[in-house]
Amino acid sequence: MILVVRLLFILICGVFGYFLQVPWLLQLQVPHTAWISAVIAGLAGSIIVLIDVFFKQYTVRNILSIIAGFALGLMTQRLFMMVLAYADFPADVNRNFGIATAIIFCYLGIITILRGQDEFSLMIPFVHLDSKGPGEEMILLDTSVIIDGRISDIANTHFLSGKLILPRFVLKELQLIADSSDPLKRNRGRRGLDVLNAIQSNPNIQVKIHELDFPEFNTVDAKLVKMGQVLQAKVFTNDYNLNKVAELQGVKVLNINDLANALKPVVMPGEEMEIKILKEGKEHEQGVAYLDDGTMVVVDNGKRRLGHAVKVTITSVLQTQAGRMIFAKLSDDNDPRSDRGGDRWRENRGERHGQDFRRQKNGFDRSNHQNHQSLPAHPSPEGGR
Repeated sequence: MILVVRLLFILICGVFGYFLQVPWLLQLQVPHTAWISAVIAGLAGSIIVLIDVFFKQYTVRNILSIIAGFALGLMTQRLFMMVLAYADFPADVNRNFGIATAIIFCYLGIITILRGQDEFSLMIPFVHLDSKGPGEEMILLDTSVIIDGRISDIANTHFLSGKLILPRFVLKELQLIADSSDPLKRNRGRRGLDVLNAIQSNPNIQVKIHELDFPEFNTVDAKLVKMGQVLQAKVFTNDYNLNKVAELQGVKVLNINDLANALKPVVMPGEEMEIKILKEGKEHEQGVAYLDDGTMVVVDNGKRRLGHAVKVTITSVLQTQAGRMIFAKLSDDNDPRSDRGGDRWRENRGERHGQDFRRQKNGFDRSNHQNHQSLPAHPSPEGGR
């Protein structure tokens, strides 16, 4: 559509030149003056279109800032010249001085607006120099969430309803990581670029590269927070520090780790589950297992069941910013002696069958545990284990 408008503009310029012929061509009595005027007007229109194409690399925000700065400079120069008129300088001096001051004040006005365009809405509350449409949600992408890669899967689920904004400085940082001499960083950067290509080719989501930059800030995190304030956008990140800094400055944050934790199945103390003990824990006799979503389960007295699938009972759940940790103990179905109430269980069992297990309890030794198990005993009504 833009191309059609440009071609129509050049055509209108040519028609205007044809009917409104150039005066100096009429004075020279050049043949086919009307057609030559049409060509000249068409070339002039083409130059204007080329200027428009040149400014395409700049955002509308910057172009509006330049126009506003130009107008501010001309108004300031006009007021200055009105005051200077009382000095009664010669006409030539006033004309030359007026041209010079117009150039100076226009330059100063443009620079002032460009530097303060982020605070422009504070001076004129009903004017906002941003590219956000009415009711449109903008989400800024951080480098960490791109390298993570899960954003591509989330985009396929239609949960991201807003427009994804990729700042130019984030893309530059990703390119620097992809060109790093460190093989690990290089692989991570290339993975991030592959994820970006996958997102851009996804018809369910809209991704736009934004040229807005803040040279006064040195870090990408600071630029992202500032950009979120200016565009009133959310920041999509995995970085814990960026998450906290952005929230302190009033910028909403979408943390993919928080989303993953929210989607984990809820477990309550007292519930039972079957897991496989994979390794030893840090504490004595502890075993460690993992759920399908990566949640770590610490099992009391689970070391002796290392490498086996066991049934455990949840005792407590610890939720932290880094994730969730579950504490459990072996259920009675696996090893009734494994919990801390095992001694009491053995005493009750001995009393039911007329055996004095208290003497065995007092002389119980972990190193001879297998020998004690081999002693003959009458099976209980619940079944011996």
